[in-house]
Amino acid sequence: MVNARIVQIDNMNVSKEEIRKIGVDANSIPYLASKALFIVMKIENISAYAANIIKHEMLAKGGDAAVNRGVFDCSIKESDVLLMGTYSQYGRLIYKLSAYRGVFTEIADEIQRVIKVLDIGKPKYFECGKYKLPIGEKTYVMGILNVTPDSFSDGGKYTNLDKAIKRAIDMVENGADIIDVGGESTRPGYQPVDPFDEISRVVPVIEKLTKEINVPISVDTSKAIVAEKAIMAGACIINDIWGMQKDENMAEVVSKTGAGVIIMHNSDSTEYTDLMGDIIGFLKKSIKMAENAGVRRESIAVDPGIGFGKTLEHNLEVMRRLKELDSLNTPVLIGTSRKSLIGNILELPVNERLEGTAATVTLGIANGADIIRVHDVKEMVRVARMTDAMVRI
Repeated sequence: MVNARIVQIDNMNVSKEEIRKIGVDANSIPYLASKALFIVMKIENISAYAANIIKHEMLAKGGDAAVNRGVFDCSIKESDVLLMGTYSQYGRLIYKLSAYRGVFTEIADEIQRVIKVLDIGKPKYFECGKYKLPIGEKTYVMGILNVTPDSFSDGGKYTNLDKAIKRAIDMVENGADIIDVGGESTRPGYQPVDPFDEISRVVPVIEKLTKEINVPISVDTSKAIVAEKAIMAGACIINDIWGMQKDENMAEVVSKTGAGVIIMHNSDSTEYTDLMGDIIGFLKKSIKMAENAGVRRESIAVDPGIGFGKTLEHNLEVMRRLKELDSLNTPVLIGTSRKSLIGNILELPVNERLEGTAATVTLGIANGADIIRVHDVKEMVRVARMTDAMVRI
């Protein structure tokens, strides 16, 4: 009986493996693999003239492109372009656009950068201080340690130093790969904390933790002075909910200390032109700031900022489209643990959101998350291990 089926191919490695299993000549695998990988790419804010040229060139290569209808009669000045084609067709498009020079060279370079991600994937390691965490082999579990009186889920529980240390040790024993120490609540409507008060909360905990556990310690802060003091105390990751864009000195602190940095998207508004486009644009700006300061790409991870500057519908869309962050060529962290995203759907209080958190963690890993930031470490370690077994090659 003839059996036809769809084969899911979303990267070059899978493409090559599926072709290899057919039994074709080994020399044909690279050639055929570039034709089996179909890619849809959006290029934003280019001139109508350039959009028209790109569409015609992609059509000539056997692919296609969607542009604003005003491109053809020049009734608009700019248009986004949605390109549709195989890896092979993109390669020929890049070559042709480069020959036009000017803005077309910039466009070709940007398309090439995105396409290259499909070849090389994310960096092999996330490097933070003395630690090098292999990327792709497993999902890393970041345990949340809030030493604050007002965090939305566990505020006031671990403000005592001994209780905080015990909590961290328990999380490591239950499988946490990273401990994230926070001295300022970022819940909706939170009251900002003086940086020296924040330092007094996190530094003693970090100093003692470095003697008690042997996993990377992260500090959850957007203030450069807090980050610097925390790193001096033994932290090796800066987890910045404003992507280094609130404090102009943050990128320099990351660079000079050799710390890793998690760059999160955030916004004071929930109005977006294009949700994923705006998020990726924000993160690209932060990555450029980091690299201009001397931070290596291997020391950068990104976080789409679930629950920050987003409506419920925005948060659900981000979770569905998480794979689009792969174009940034960095590890991805998600923080959905016990958040209102879950509470609003299940109509449950904070302390009853375990199953909802597990669902978001599973989908997040399946869609490319490399690090999950959670409160319930023991349970989410199990969820991550099971999901890894299903989705990681």
